[in-house]
Amino acid sequence: MFTVYSKVNCKYCEAIEKVFSIKNIEYKKNLLNVDYTREDFIEKFGEKGTFPKVLNENGDLIGGAKETVQYLKDNNLV
Repeated sequence: MFTVYSKVNCKYCEAIEKVFSIKNIEYKKNLLNVDYTREDFIEKFGEKGTFPKVLNENGDLIGGAKETVQYLKDNNLV
């Protein structure tokens, strides 16, 4: 299962979640200020981290929306 670190009003977060939903790819959404704090995000991804951040099934960081789409293509998931 993929993990998406998301926030409200993030068009890239919404886009990658839509890709997962359309392709029936299982993922868990972690929402800022609900499932984690800004401090948690900075600790995990650094101060210059942007949204979304997506982790693969092994918990390894894929990256943002662009990197995730490429990962899905490279792994024949889309």
